[in-house]
Amino acid sequence: MLPVIFLICAYVTVYMIYVKFRKTFDSENDSFRLEFLLVPVTGLSFLENHSFTPLEILWTFSIYLESVAILPQLFMISKTGEAETITTHYLFFLGLYRALYIANWVWRYHTENFYDQIAVVSGVVQTIFYCDFFYLYVTKGR
Repeated sequence: MLPVIFLICAYVTVYMIYVKFRKTFDSENDSFRLEFLLVPVTGLSFLENHSFTPLEILWTFSIYLESVAILPQLFMISKTGEAETITTHYLFFLGLYRALYIANWVWRYHTENFYDQIAVVSGVVQTIFYCDFFYLYVTKGR
């Protein structure tokens, strides 16, 4: 049942982005080149994974892509120097959610002796990308 709910949410999200809120797309300021993310992430997922199987490579690709997926949004905010309040709150709590994963990994290592290097390194990289945004968010008092 949960995979069905996930797929419905994913389709609704894609619909909202490409149909309902299409007019909010700022093509003038959205100049981030996605191949700068996709090519290294694809290569890294083939080179550094747990086992060289199609599903494992796809899982690794998704973990690596998630760690850098916020870069286009952060790039656009830094380029324009502004963002809507709701967007900054969303980004702050998304970053906080990712930062709390670090606490989860520490807890799991302490209680279960479990450590997934790919997930931890990717999560730490993603949290580092948020650090500049966290600083601006806190100092500008959003």
